[in-house]
Amino acid sequence: MAYQYPHLCAPITLGRTTFRNRMFSAPMGGTDITNDGCIGPKSTAFYELRGKGGAGAVTVSECMVHPQTDGSHAYHLDESILNSLAYATYTADAIRRHGAIPSLELSHSGMYAGTYMTDKSKQKSMHQWGPSACTRPDGVEVKALTKDLIDEIVAAYGHVAGLAKRAGFEMLMIHGGHGWLINQFLSPYFNKRTDEYGGSLENRCRFAIEVLQSVRAAVGPFFPIEFRMSGSELFDGGYDLEEGCRIAQQVEPYIDLLHVSAGTYQRGFGDTHPSMFKEHGCNVYLAAEIKKHVKVPVATIGGLNDPAQMEEIIASGKADVVYMARALLADPFLPNKVMANKSEDIVRCLRCFTCMAERAATSTRRCTVNPLIGRECEGDEVRPAPVSKKVLVAGGGPGGLYAAYTAARRGHQVILCEKEAELGGILKSEQALPFKHEMYQLAGTYAKFARDAGVEIRLNTEVTKEYVEKEAPDALIIAVGSAPLVPPIPGLDGDNVVVVNNYYLEKDKVGDDVVVMGGGLAGSECAIHLGQEGKTVHLVEMRDTLAPDANVRHRPLLLKEIDKYVHVHTGYRALRVTDEGVICADVAAELQRTAQFVRVIGDTSRVSTITNAMY
Repeated sequence: MAYQYPHLCAPITLGRTTFRNRMFSAPMGGTDITNDGCIGPKSTAFYELRGKGGAGAVTVSECMVHPQTDGSHAYHLDESILNSLAYATYTADAIRRHGAIPSLELSHSGMYAGTYMTDKSKQKSMHQWGPSACTRPDGVEVKALTKDLIDEIVAAYGHVAGLAKRAGFEMLMIHGGHGWLINQFLSPYFNKRTDEYGGSLENRCRFAIEVLQSVRAAVGPFFPIEFRMSGSELFDGGYDLEEGCRIAQQVEPYIDLLHVSAGTYQRGFGDTHPSMFKEHGCNVYLAAEIKKHVKVPVATIGGLNDPAQMEEIIASGKADVVYMARALLADPFLPNKVMANKSEDIVRCLRCFTCMAERAATSTRRCTVNPLIGRECEGDEVRPAPVSKKVLVAGGGPGGLYAAYTAARRGHQVILCEKEAELGGILKSEQALPFKHEMYQLAGTYAKFARDAGVEIRLNTEVTKEYVEKEAPDALIIAVGSAPLVPPIPGLDGDNVVVVNNYYLEKDKVGDDVVVMGGGLAGSECAIHLGQEGKTVHLVEMRDTLAPDANVRHRPLLLKEIDKYVHVHTGYRALRVTDEGVICADVAAELQRTAQFVRVIGDTSRVSTITNAMY
């Protein structure tokens, strides 16, 4: 078979283990982690889906090797914990049965122990240990690790590595980046020791090398060991790329794959996890430079979701392996689609951070564009209904398109009607914002899915009560979306005013000096885009905060962009609203009793997010 992306689809051998392609699933934390650190069944199904989707390797994240000094957000492998080894074995097998290589990330949080601990009651009682004594920015005191504790932790890495191999994991990723303990030793910012573990580069690398030697002794000579490092810490006081190259050379003799990431988690979340405001692959340059200085294969990561870009990375020699995390939440089957030359069917990650925000808020996972996430235990296949019915879907936005696609896969006769000449609903407005291109692209992907599944799509067709009675469907799904609420402020009907949803149609109206009224998520993102275009932008918001509707991960990065490009005026009311308020027509009301089975979904039901519409 001639692959569209031959370098991406080529196998790679590390140690004596052959991986089926160069697309690896990066570490992503589980959700149903027990308080004693066991992998729950939902997490096993979560990782299995990536194996089933075609990834060359699937990395389970993270296994903390020394609970006595670390109890962060993750798993433990310990013979004294009931079912610990059993659950790890089930997880490795679930990944391996689909042809992917199961890998386990071994970590220690160091001075950030307990940051995301599952058992919150223990978090405040923990001692924090790091390479040097200090006080964290949040006031927590950190103790310097003694030589005896260092030896104990080094030995723990080896012990847990042996257990991981026994459980069926076929590769281990040693986490030496992102501000965790090994990175703390490597970093001149964190490491102020004056003994053999501090000072010179060789001394700062000593702990990492001892850990790698301990792991190698436990797993044997041909078992693949991967070392994850930040190519640069990307902040003043941390090490830069030049020193990152020297660190890579220090650890190279002890590893089979060098995984180059970026930044320090606690000081630059947007560097470690590039947001929609950054270029895809913005961290690849770090791996490309380090690869020039080592002979071991190099992996790269950072907002990658386009197979053409990933192919170029490998073909041009910037890296040997590409890692994806969020991209494989959005579409776990991305590798299979690439291998089958069906890249046009890939659902692209929006980099909206719903996945990470949800985990922080509720210890669960969701994905804006993939409602399978969190429901993996129910299976990933849509099964045919016992009786085929006629289903009418009113509305061609993301919710309506996905509902039609699902109904068609169940074997129903599906008609989708959209009153406008183009599908996409509110997503059409996103085409004007370059950093939200994937969101606009999503409508086209879902439309393709619906058509391929056999949905009949009728454009320029409004669903009325009479239309439903004429079609006589067995089921009606109402997904007609919402309309923007425009307050009756004098002057808003002028030709110099553009409703944000229509901006993509009326861009020519917008001059070089712009006032954006309303500082919610939509207004804030529009203001950023206009500022990036070089316009002078004033953002006016009645409340004292901006974008309260943005999620906890996206909002801080959005506010940083606001600071760069926008003049903000919070606490200002735009003229006045009359006592009459706003009168709205409920489009859904008259359709409620027109079919035996009626469901109202998406913004029609409750103005919210794409995520809620999809689920």
